Amino acid sequence: MCMIEKLKEKALSTGDVSREEALLLASAPLEELSEAAEEIRREKCGQGFDLCTIVNGKCGRCPEDCKYCAQSAHYQAKCTEAYGLLPTEKLLEGARREAARGVLRYSIVTSGRKLSDYEVEQACESIRAIREGTGIQVCVSFGLLKEEQFKKIKEAGASRVHCNLESSARFFPQICTTHTYEDKISTLKAAKRAGLSVCSGGILGLGETMEDRIDMVLTARELGVKSVPVNLLNPIPGTPLEHRKPLTNEEARRCVAIFRFLIPDASIRLAGGRGLLGDKGELCFKSGANAAISGDMLTTAGITVETDMELVRNLGFEVSLHDM
Repeated sequence: MCMIEKLKEKALSTGDVSREEALLLASAPLEELSEAAEEIRREKCGQGFDLCTIVNGKCGRCPEDCKYCAQSAHYQAKCTEAYGLLPTEKLLEGARREAARGVLRYSIVTSGRKLSDYEVEQACESIRAIREGTGIQVCVSFGLLKEEQFKKIKEAGASRVHCNLESSARFFPQICTTHTYEDKISTLKAAKRAGLSVCSGGILGLGETMEDRIDMVLTARELGVKSVPVNLLNPIPGTPLEHRKPLTNEEARRCVAIFRFLIPDASIRLAGGRGLLGDKGELCFKSGANAAISGDMLTTAGITVETDMELVRNLGFEVSLHDM
């Protein structure tokens, strides 16, 4: 039995492929690796495809110094506009539009280190209105909140919290210095204690190594994460990473496949930068990925929901919620 087959069987039986084993997959033949990742995905997740959209609920003027981000006040990149937390009617309007398109999960994302207590109360009003006015699930990305704030958000009707690890603990200080990796981990743990599911992944192409990528996903696994966004850096003029070379489709496929081995039953979610791949992520969806963020991203253009729905159907998936 070859190495890929052995590790596939381990992923299917115990789900604890190690760091050393994952690094072996980094040099394995890509087509065989992708095929094995697909077998794991079919066995553990079936044909369900978790499709979500995001809304930029509060934009710009961010005090954090994440080196990839156009919303940081530290750099010369300009958002299209900067504004405070959107009112309930705007967020509800967007949720109704996405629900009518067949989207099952709507994520409200806000800039800044974290929402204030007052903003959390405002957001809870919006979440209640969305849950009462539509059947769509609500995910929130509100920054480094505490457990009590997450409890209010859950009581309002949200089901999931998003907080990306971004990279490994080793590499994180090279992309952000205004908060720590431990801050991220504490936020995810607080959300879980409040009874919310958690979504956490990162960005590929920041200058990290394959070891960093694997370590990031292993940390997510330790935290019980079952939704792993995979962003591909879209270098934005005016940010410190504006000259980074985007990942190739082959690199993205390999990462997605390895991540499937590491968390066999997760939603491996293609997110920002997918449009840079040329095929809208189709080969990644044949290499273990089974979820996506559709529509526009926060400050960059994305792929339309209608295009994604057609792609998903053509690949034999069915849009459904995974790990609510």
